[in-house]
Amino acid sequence: MPILRQIAQLGQPVLRQETARVGDPADPLLQALIEDMLATMTEANGVGIAAPQVYEPLRLFIVASRPNPRYPQAPAMAPTAMLDPEIIWQSDETEAGWEGCLSVPGIRGLVPRSLRIGVRYRSRRGEVCEEELSGFIARVFQHEYDHISGLVFLDRVANNRDLVSEREYLRLVSA
Repeated sequence: MPILRQIAQLGQPVLRQETARVGDPADPLLQALIEDMLATMTEANGVGIAAPQVYEPLRLFIVASRPNPRYPQAPAMAPTAMLDPEIIWQSDETEAGWEGCLSVPGIRGLVPRSLRIGVRYRSRRGEVCEEELSGFIARVFQHEYDHISGLVFLDRVANNRDLVSEREYLRLVSA
């Protein structure tokens, strides 16, 4: 049965440290971690979560876009665990979009990201997958990839004036 894990908050060293490659995907402890991450992310209304956010410095994250109270316009997709993910290429075309983070509650920032990216990762069954991602899904992947690289979205905000409270963000997107 999955366990709801505590989410590391900005200032916790695990959010800034180097992450290790994932071992054997069949390891029951790894599979239990993935289930815990899914449950924790769902409970917190996230659209993604990285292992460092639950105090595990591993190159693992989940992308699980779906409409929810934090992201009402998010497209729906099946939750996907991505082990040892890489960005193979990214488009020169970028777009600034609003991001929030379970580890930085109450703040949203306007973050420039590549509109399209090519990615490679291992599935939770160990299969090597390559995909092209675009739009919101590409944004979530890049956000989570930052987490396994010791970065948070605040590091990517071009101007401090591009930061708003969660309440103001929700007012902006519903206007």
